[in-house]
Amino acid sequence: MKDMNENKSIIKSGPMLNAYPDSIGGTLDDIIKFLDKDELEDVFQSFYILPSVFNTDLDRGFSVIDYNLNKMYASKENLIELKKMNIALKFDFVLNHSSVLSSQFQDILKNGENSRYKEFFIPWNKFWDGCGEITEEGYIQPDAEYIKDMFFRKPGLPILMVRMPDGKEVPYWNTFYQEVKYEKIDAQDLMKVSDIQYVSADRLAKIVNTSMNEGKKPADIEFGKFDEYRKDTIDLLESRRKYLGQMDLNIKSPLVWEFYEDTLKKLSGYGAEIIRLDAFAYAPKEPGLPNFLNDPGTWNLLGKVKDLADKYNLTLLPEIHSKYEDKMHEKLADQGYLTYDFFLPGLIIDAFERNTNEVLIRWSKEMLEKDIKVVNMLGCHDGIPLLDLKGLLTEEQIQVLIDTVVERGGFVKDLHGEKNLYYQVNATYYSALGEDDAKLLLARAIQIFMPGKPQVWYLDLLAGKNDHEAVKNAGAGGHKEINRTNLQLEEACNELGKDVVLKQLSLLKFRNNFPAFGFDAELKILESKPESLKLQWENNGCIAAFDANLKTHTFNIVATDEKGEVVYNF
Repeated sequence: MKDMNENKSIIKSGPMLNAYPDSIGGTLDDIIKFLDKDELEDVFQSFYILPSVFNTDLDRGFSVIDYNLNKMYASKENLIELKKMNIALKFDFVLNHSSVLSSQFQDILKNGENSRYKEFFIPWNKFWDGCGEITEEGYIQPDAEYIKDMFFRKPGLPILMVRMPDGKEVPYWNTFYQEVKYEKIDAQDLMKVSDIQYVSADRLAKIVNTSMNEGKKPADIEFGKFDEYRKDTIDLLESRRKYLGQMDLNIKSPLVWEFYEDTLKKLSGYGAEIIRLDAFAYAPKEPGLPNFLNDPGTWNLLGKVKDLADKYNLTLLPEIHSKYEDKMHEKLADQGYLTYDFFLPGLIIDAFERNTNEVLIRWSKEMLEKDIKVVNMLGCHDGIPLLDLKGLLTEEQIQVLIDTVVERGGFVKDLHGEKNLYYQVNATYYSALGEDDAKLLLARAIQIFMPGKPQVWYLDLLAGKNDHEAVKNAGAGGHKEINRTNLQLEEACNELGKDVVLKQLSLLKFRNNFPAFGFDAELKILESKPESLKLQWENNGCIAAFDANLKTHTFNIVATDEKGEVVYNF
């Protein structure tokens, strides 16, 4: 068991803003102007900037090409300015995969078997050698005994067939998104690779391009009377194949570990305090073992990454959604890691709907008794977690929670497309609370009095409502856009005049500056009626007392200094 005390000198527990670099005004420079407003002075101790701040292509930043700053959104001068404002940073590091546009993958496409990066990613057939049979398509189909405990996030095997410069097709492991695109061709393209006359080439090009527009792959095109040009045409199309997607990294490659350390060093240089480890649980893989939370592979990976992070004074925050009953939060805490409180968002809504402190108190006591250090939140760039609540709430209570948020305009996200296996609900937190100012203020007050470091989604701060138009414009799979509305700088600044926003800022500023709070401070959970919640923080003689009524959505906060004098009253 590792000692969390070593993190206490690194990480502070003050509130943390959470936004994309283009969430307000379109650039990080605009967000800095927002943070520089008088109303936000001393409100935030840190800032979690989502990964589109880097050079990325897909998934709103979570498909990273490299960890250089995205020049469209951010500059080194912006990071220097945030440091001057005494705002520490939190960044994402995606351990499992990199974009196909990364320099390492592009080197494979250019140099094939001669690329030094050919095993930077996971060659499928080498991984499964001796564990299955080769198929006509050229990849190994693993025997059932070796994949029975594996979880694949999409239909079929997680493979991307990669064309080498010599035309050879090599399968690589691809857990997440992939897309293969083919360029349109014209008559002159065909005349360069075949002995074909212009008029024939022009007609064949139209047949090919029409088939491509219909979504057909080159091998599925019906060539008709032009069948003699089939091979040359398919070779031409495949040679100009382009990819989008995220390729799994081979953590057995020394080059990957060089990449890991170089990235952590770079993020530290940007001013990082916390590194959120995204998709870490998919990285360790072994034939016959689970490919998600592989044990002991997952813990060995985290341990090695932590050793690197320690060199650069970085605190790791492994991000994982799992059921409460699986106790993954406890395992992470036992290993000395900061973890996410994915339970709090749903528990607060449940407490309001059922007018009871029962589960909030149970969870608070557990964090204290088991020394679980967390980053907590209300809303975030993702949805409101539901799967995580299994074991804390009953199935019936979770279903009521789902129905409530959906009735208020939210969308249910099923687990990887599997019906009736809920994962999260997508909604702004304000809309999930019925767009009730009193509820939002009480939720924020509960958050800052719960154990942990409060993370604040920018739309929550500004009482943002569900954006159904953004969902509609995003098309299929665009449900998350309901809570990702980009605001103009002037629009965001105007919202600072709203009473519900000003009162949240007052609470957060109090939380950031009053010394009763912190990972070293003492939280007392006081006796109260079921519809009430009474919490008290103490540290070095300073006391912050919180008394809330979950039924009327009212609360009082009284803070006294070491002399017993009242210094804050809400």
